Amino acid sequence: MDGSDHVMDGPDDLGGVSRPGRLAALGEGITPDELALAARNHGLPLEALRYDVTPPGLHYVLVHYDIPAASADDWQLTVDGLVRTPLTLDLAALRSLPAVTRRVTLECAGNGRALLTPRPISQPWLVEAVGTADWTGVPLRVLLDEAGVDQGAVEAVFTGADHGVERGVERGVEQDYRRSLPVAVASGDVLVAYDMNGAPLPPQHGYPLRLVVPGWYGMAHVKWLRGITLVDAPFDGFQQAVAYRFRWDADDPGEPVTKILPRALMIPPGFPDFMSRARVVRPGPVLLEGRAWSGHGPVTRVDVTTDDGATWSEAALDGEPSDRQAAAWLRWQAPWTAVPGTHVLGARATDATGRTQPLTQPWNRGGFANNLVQRIPVHCL
Repeated sequence: MDGSDHVMDGPDDLGGVSRPGRLAALGEGITPDELALAARNHGLPLEALRYDVTPPGLHYVLVHYDIPAASADDWQLTVDGLVRTPLTLDLAALRSLPAVTRRVTLECAGNGRALLTPRPISQPWLVEAVGTADWTGVPLRVLLDEAGVDQGAVEAVFTGADHGVERGVERGVEQDYRRSLPVAVASGDVLVAYDMNGAPLPPQHGYPLRLVVPGWYGMAHVKWLRGITLVDAPFDGFQQAVAYRFRWDADDPGEPVTKILPRALMIPPGFPDFMSRARVVRPGPVLLEGRAWSGHGPVTRVDVTTDDGATWSEAALDGEPSDRQAAAWLRWQAPWTAVPGTHVLGARATDATGRTQPLTQPWNRGGFANNLVQRIPVHCL
């Protein structure tokens, strides 16, 4: 395949292939398709929020199609389109360039989707679709400078090696995973990464090459990266113009999903019941802690509730304000004295732009960017 979109031959009725998106009916449980997606993809166990840097096996994973078979020996990255000097680079050439390491928090745009009512039918994330890693690679702007971007270029289109089918107007459209960024964003802090936490990328995280776009939701971080093309018009491929857009009805053209909205997550205190994951603590002092992040600016405040939002108190944040940045999460802590009974705990993040987590459910047809405050029922014996 040359990577171009291809309308599948055959009858319009393709059975289960590329069925249109839909909302769950009232009372409809998780579907077999959603269960299959959940078995392939996984979130961060919330107790792993204790790690500053997420071990790769605990970092959330979302794979749109299949994990491609990839070999570092023959992998090549091309930079072409509206450039003066097209490039073809193998991994040895990329690794010979000055390397940069950035700590970046990734969050799936669909994080929180399964908590929405009505529920969009898709990967049924709760709140665990997040992770933070030290990504090492070459700043994308170095490659763009070497290629020489023409003045008429407005976007860079990134092509991954993962290949599948998405719904078209009438039938399935066969395609590679592709996303784009404005040239101004692509020329910023974006990385073409080959290492994660000091080791080569694991297969599920894009081996041997991926894009890392600090502050943006996960759909922008194209994995198994093999092509960068500079174009003179906004990219209108499926993952850009159809998927990952905020829509409130089926005919709404929508607005693009871009930067991560603020979120705080709490490490569930105490210990869990096996089946329900209900939390149990003993009476007395309990240290509440977790992580907070936002792609729009550094987190400046986290507030904690132990009575389901009736009252809030400010948590302590790690580090000096001047050291905090939007690319990676920060740690927060708050003391609590547990007394017998049932309590509902939560945490709410606010960033430097004034954005804060909502207390009532936001909703859109794709189930994107649902950063409603986390609720953790806790039973004190």
